[in-house]
Amino acid sequence: MSAPHHEHGREDLCSAGTELYERALRQGQLPAADAQAAPCLTDLGLLHPAVDDPIQLEPVAPVVALHRLLRTYEERIADERRREARLAETFGSLMRIADPPLAATGTRTIQLHTGTEPINRAIAEAMADASEELVTVQPRAGLTGERGQVADAASLGRDQAALDRGCRIRTLYPHTLRHFPIIAARCERLKGDVQIRTLDEVPDRLILIDRAVAFVPAGEDGRLALEIRHPAIVDHFATTFDRLWRLATPMYPVAAPQPSLKGVTPRQHAIATLLVEGHTDAVIADRLGMNIRTARVHIAKLAATLGSQSRAQLGFLIGRSGILDREP
Repeated sequence: MSAPHHEHGREDLCSAGTELYERALRQGQLPAADAQAAPCLTDLGLLHPAVDDPIQLEPVAPVVALHRLLRTYEERIADERRREARLAETFGSLMRIADPPLAATGTRTIQLHTGTEPINRAIAEAMADASEELVTVQPRAGLTGERGQVADAASLGRDQAALDRGCRIRTLYPHTLRHFPIIAARCERLKGDVQIRTLDEVPDRLILIDRAVAFVPAGEDGRLALEIRHPAIVDHFATTFDRLWRLATPMYPVAAPQPSLKGVTPRQHAIATLLVEGHTDAVIADRLGMNIRTARVHIAKLAATLGSQSRAQLGFLIGRSGILDREP
């Protein structure tokens, strides 16, 4: 007795069909009624009506059946390849239309760089042609340790070469980095027109060269970056930087004193703003470019200044004190 037939693909041979096909091969013929239990046999062309008795089915030789099936698959694969070629040809022309336009130099106006070395190489190549100005936004200080020393040496060399060609360098940092030794040491080593200002909070990292090419992060781990040469986007970055620059407090070469309002420092003012917005200590630390322990120290100092005994009371006292009514 043959195994029961189960639904399957029309191009597959099930166990029931295999048993019936083996039986047909041994007996030479098979009643057509028996083959109804496995329709896959006729679908695959493994059985055909006998010439002398139509109600009987004869098996096709396995070698012939296999050859036919393989040829069918080969034809289907060839059809799929022809279809792929047609699609590739059609979409190839469409992708050329949709590709970012090319700048006068023949480079794409927006290009993604992956990996620290390719990113640094692209920045170095762009800076090699700089002749006017390099502006940067740095929300955090440089890396520490051996890796940081290598990266700092490379960027220091690029910056000094640009300064030697007569370029100006302007950089925005958050207030929290005003007294970082690594920044002060960098300023002392660079010779030329270097200016640094600080704000409560700055946007994500930006490198803008001659107002012609910009580099911005494309991921959180620093291993993806966009090189942008589209004039409208680059102009937008330049305008945004100029507006932030006018609002920022000078740090180098001449540091302007940071005013204190009601005993609250500008750094504490920035923290108070984020506290009132409901941010956690971790978010505040990340937004202001400091570690979470430092952020909590400043929050404690702010609480002591305002006489707060709890986090909830601190928010109330910040609002009542009026320190957020105007910028410090």
